[in-house]
Amino acid sequence: MGKALAGTDFNELIKPASASGRARVESLTKNRKKILFVTSELADLIKAGGLGDVSAALPRALGRFHSVRILIPGYPQVTGSDHPIEVICDLDGYAGLPACQIGRMQLSDGLTVYVVLCPELYDREGTPYGDTHGRDWPDNHIRFARFGLAAAALASGEVCADWQPDLVHAHDWPAGLAPAYMAWQGQQTPSIFTIHNLAYQGLCDLESIPELGLPEDAASAEGMEFYGKLSFLKAGINYADHITTVSQTYAREITTADFGCGMDGLLDLKARRGQLSGIANGIDECWHPESDNRLIQGFTQHEWDGKRANMRYVEETFGLEPSGGPLFVIISRLVYQKGLDLIPQIAEHIVAAGGRLAILGQGEEQIEEMIAELASRYSGRIGFHRGFNETDARRMFAGSDFLLMPSRYEPCGLSQSYAQCFGSLPIARRTGGLADTIEDGVTGFLFEDGTAASFSAAIERALHVYRHPDLLDAMRCRAMVAPRYWRHAAKPYDKLYRNLINQSLAAPVAAARGPEHGWQA
Repeated sequence: MGKALAGTDFNELIKPASASGRARVESLTKNRKKILFVTSELADLIKAGGLGDVSAALPRALGRFHSVRILIPGYPQVTGSDHPIEVICDLDGYAGLPACQIGRMQLSDGLTVYVVLCPELYDREGTPYGDTHGRDWPDNHIRFARFGLAAAALASGEVCADWQPDLVHAHDWPAGLAPAYMAWQGQQTPSIFTIHNLAYQGLCDLESIPELGLPEDAASAEGMEFYGKLSFLKAGINYADHITTVSQTYAREITTADFGCGMDGLLDLKARRGQLSGIANGIDECWHPESDNRLIQGFTQHEWDGKRANMRYVEETFGLEPSGGPLFVIISRLVYQKGLDLIPQIAEHIVAAGGRLAILGQGEEQIEEMIAELASRYSGRIGFHRGFNETDARRMFAGSDFLLMPSRYEPCGLSQSYAQCFGSLPIARRTGGLADTIEDGVTGFLFEDGTAASFSAAIERALHVYRHPDLLDAMRCRAMVAPRYWRHAAKPYDKLYRNLINQSLAAPVAAARGPEHGWQA
């Protein structure tokens, strides 16, 4: 079956099916696999970044061919939602990890979500990872170890007798212990670990080994030891059957010293063994300028009145003076990674050219203060709103001419694809997924070096295009058809799932690691 699937064009399956096409779909759906997503964010309920969007969209895109369910911690935003939760299992405490319950809810479209119910760990105000002031919770190692152990229980069939996954797909460091606990228990269910951002590694002290109930080999370089700490991210990398990350360029970058965050040697080894691959993120089907009901007015590639209506909204909302010049926007977490310390150095260039700049986001205090000072200095030309609002973000994408993304590194990025859908041309550094999703001079502009001079040169190229309306419209139209939606981007995941499941079925059964390895069932 694996060889037949390797030649299947899943894009064709999305089109209205002929009789033969329907037969192919039926053949695939009869071979549906059960896939468990283990994720700390789900945009339907709680989101801190792009992980939430991926965790909401990819399972739905895969749902055409597989039974996909999600496991998420029971944050107040989850337990307080409008979706009732049915408790289906009680899990005992283990080592220093408290007991918990597993609940089950269904979202409005039928997507099943399992919830780890443990109020002492998850019922807190703030983000999934920290308090309302942005400080990480000091017991995050306990919170997400409990989460990983619950995922292992689901994988074993202990939680839900009528639905045991054929494969577990864990995302980023909060889920890193899921494949590790599965391996330590000797489970045969294959697992995938996806790195969304290598810089966030989930570190805790080596002294945490007893309270996390880890076996002795966890403290080794072949386990999760990382420069005298324990790394949840390294646990996911070492114990999962396959590692993916969210673009092909980023998959290559993280095997180098410049981008590997100290794990480049390990990741290079995984790549050479064929255990590391890059699969670019897609975007949700709701990103259509003609049908998005959150826009002031919709528009198409052939009629730009709606784009101008959204621009007027952005001008009014951010206190920007009307101008014949372009509108630039930044919609981002305000953190060092995003390269936003370059903005003060190019702001005068934008303003001198008659441009305006609207900035929406929040993050590190120093960068927020820098942006606020810039908005004060260039009042009427630069506007800043701290925070995030989905509706305003969409109207900014729709109303702008250019999106600025000077990221130092960008595993994949979604904002550039959102902007392209709405006819806003991204100006971005050539790194990670930005390099994979922006065609320089065709669907946006790329610059090489993380310097103000390189960034400014790309902005000048964009200004040149803006001065030639026919060229601007041609690039806008090309950008609007460039992004890949999840129905296409899900294809390589489907192939990878099936290959790993087939390999696990063909592999000999390994003995579980017993107490002599430090594991107590």
